[in-house]
Amino acid sequence: MASNLVSYIAQMLTPDMIARIASALGLDSSKVQGAVSAAIPAVLAGLTGVAAQPGGAQKIADTASQQGGSLDSLIGMLQGGDQATLSQNGSQIISSIFGAKDGSALASAIGGISGMDPRASGSLLATLAPLVLGGLARQSGGDLSANGIAGLLASQKDNIAAALPSGARELLGGTGLLGGLGASAQSAAASASQVARDAATAASSVGGAGQRAAEAATPSGSRNWLYWVIAVLALAAVLFYLFGRPSGEVAPQAGTAGQSLTVGGVDIGRQVQDSMASLQTTLTGVTDAASATAALPKLEEISAGLDKVTGATGQLSAEQKAALSALVGPMMPTLNGLFDKVLAIPGASDIVKPAIDALKTKLASLAT
Repeated sequence: MASNLVSYIAQMLTPDMIARIASALGLDSSKVQGAVSAAIPAVLAGLTGVAAQPGGAQKIADTASQQGGSLDSLIGMLQGGDQATLSQNGSQIISSIFGAKDGSALASAIGGISGMDPRASGSLLATLAPLVLGGLARQSGGDLSANGIAGLLASQKDNIAAALPSGARELLGGTGLLGGLGASAQSAAASASQVARDAATAASSVGGAGQRAAEAATPSGSRNWLYWVIAVLALAAVLFYLFGRPSGEVAPQAGTAGQSLTVGGVDIGRQVQDSMASLQTTLTGVTDAASATAALPKLEEISAGLDKVTGATGQLSAEQKAALSALVGPMMPTLNGLFDKVLAIPGASDIVKPAIDALKTKLASLAT
């Protein structure tokens, strides 16, 4: 049984296969790679939700049993360019397991995250569905019973939730497809709440220390106004911590929880996070040729920083590399969308395209 089902299925899709899918969809490979990174956990989350419904696990097991023995042939279809047959098969799988409404919701969520139009996201979902079911069957350990499939999906809830982009959680939140993930789907929100509580506690401690210092240094008659000043400053500190950071800042991803990415005293995970946050902010600021020219040095600086990170990844363990991939992968659809937006601005493409192409390649290598 796979230690991480999401990673296992993602690793089946080689760069060559991604390129073939992109060619069939008429899209850039990096954009499709980002969409695939979102689609795999989204489909698995949907399957987990279906498995939690009465008769759902049996329905998945029946469908998966038809895919497991032919996983190699499914991959061969994609490698051989027979994507039409694979996609037709996938459409039937989606209709059978999810139904038209939830299948459409999945395709829309993938499109919303990756910036694909509904036709392209639907085609991508149909192409991936047989491979996801085939991978699920392959990793079931031969137990294709309803209980076996339900148990496998249940054991992978944390991995699926960690790989699921926050945008997908929002877009699928009202469908019931995420119900099978239970508390796992809420882990990111819980982490954010804990950060808020920690910030409030820290601010309270600072405020308390300030108050005690003020009491020691001032006459009792002048203390009242100081209490108000200290309270206001403490509240301002909490609000700034929670809301004052730039909107483009990338939050830590659940996929790296508990996994240190420090090599030789250097926190690679933090460097990558900072680079992606800076990249997102820089790209957002490009609106014309002039701003593209101004942004170019920063893009080149970020690219150079990623070079250093890439050079250090050879020292990472397999688990650390998986954690790094989980950190970068969920942000790729957002960044690829910004890349495409900037490259579509008249006059900007010629200025920043070489730098953006280099950044795409480096980030894609970190995400796999």
